[in-house]
Amino acid sequence: MNILEIIAKKRDGEKLSKEEIDYFIENYTSGVVTDYQAAALVMAIYIKGMDYEETTNLTLAMANSGEVLDLSDLGLVVDKHSTGGIGDKITLILLPIIASIGIPAAKMSGRGLGFTGGTIDKLESIPGYDTGISVEEFINNVKNIGISLMGQTLNLAPADKKLYALRDTISCIDNIPLIASSIMSKKIAAGAEKIVLEVTVGSGAFMKTIEDARKLSETMIGIGKLANKETICVLTNMNEPIGYSIGNALEVKEAIEALKGNMQDDVKEIILELGSNMMMLAGKGDNIEENKKVIMEKINSGEALNKFKELVQNQGGDVSYIDNPDKFEKAKYIIPVMAEKSAYVKGMKNDDIGYISCSLGAGRIRKDDPINNKVGIIINKKIGDKVESGEIIGYIHADDEIKGATAIKKLLNCYEWSDEPVEKERPVIEIIK
Repeated sequence: MNILEIIAKKRDGEKLSKEEIDYFIENYTSGVVTDYQAAALVMAIYIKGMDYEETTNLTLAMANSGEVLDLSDLGLVVDKHSTGGIGDKITLILLPIIASIGIPAAKMSGRGLGFTGGTIDKLESIPGYDTGISVEEFINNVKNIGISLMGQTLNLAPADKKLYALRDTISCIDNIPLIASSIMSKKIAAGAEKIVLEVTVGSGAFMKTIEDARKLSETMIGIGKLANKETICVLTNMNEPIGYSIGNALEVKEAIEALKGNMQDDVKEIILELGSNMMMLAGKGDNIEENKKVIMEKINSGEALNKFKELVQNQGGDVSYIDNPDKFEKAKYIIPVMAEKSAYVKGMKNDDIGYISCSLGAGRIRKDDPINNKVGIIINKKIGDKVESGEIIGYIHADDEIKGATAIKKLLNCYEWSDEPVEKERPVIEIIK
């Protein structure tokens, strides 16, 4: 067996065996297979495709290319993952709720890159919060208080990291088997027994159409079945930001408000759908509507917020910021953005809104870009809302006056207007099991 035979086989549209896929991943991870040989195989996969069995074997090979987290001591762990978007603070709200219900909440999260924010960056806007704890501390935290959120310190799925970087350089990112195996390899390596995936759809998501999101979801569910990891996909709307805040400290503040029960309608619907399905997979209730009631009880009783405080305090964070979110340092300039005419919001260029947030310093274009936790955007008006001329549609939070002024113009250009009423879009599009 050699890499040239494997490349030729996939080039000609033939199915690769488990042994051939294992050979490729093992030798590419170690450096025996070169980047140009891997690029040839990836391009062949991109053009000729892979079936469920091939995609599952690729997923498992990548998952096993590095360390695999063992969470068996914690009981049944249900992981939640999002394919990313603008203003996505769902993990910050959902995981404390799940922990308050008695489901182990053990999550390794990443940093933001490009227009999608990272949960770890958001947590680090809380003074003192330590995302770099050891795996032993991580597991002990979950044993002791039911929850821990940390950065990805382990060498999880190193083959995926190499392949993802390679795909980016040869225009082979948007391929369903390659995307699905990338996501699922990290989830399997992270030790989850069951998985709820939020697959975002729209202008601010990687999947632009519902059809592509369905294909991706069905592929990941197929991988989950073959890998003995029950998986549910929830398709959510990413044609507009989630909630009203974009930016690290701003999103933490919104998450705190949500845990107090003051939730935007879209945030609430997504939290209830994801949470109720996580409960079902964890054996905490087969009735989705009843599960949603339990989630609301945990929020209304204050148990969910208390669990978030417990998480923050346990990992060195200053809980006084959770008790009094006004303590978070504010940006130097908080500038209102006013509508230039009376109309209805017809659409939003959501990916552009994400890039505006990055330009202010809230996100990264390159991996080593510094993050400014204070800056970002507050969105007051979204699709379907009526706006009067001169009404404030949002606020720019900037530390640089010129960047702030530029962001105002760019944000106004992100809005599409209609003289006729526009129907609001549903936050949750469909559930795929």
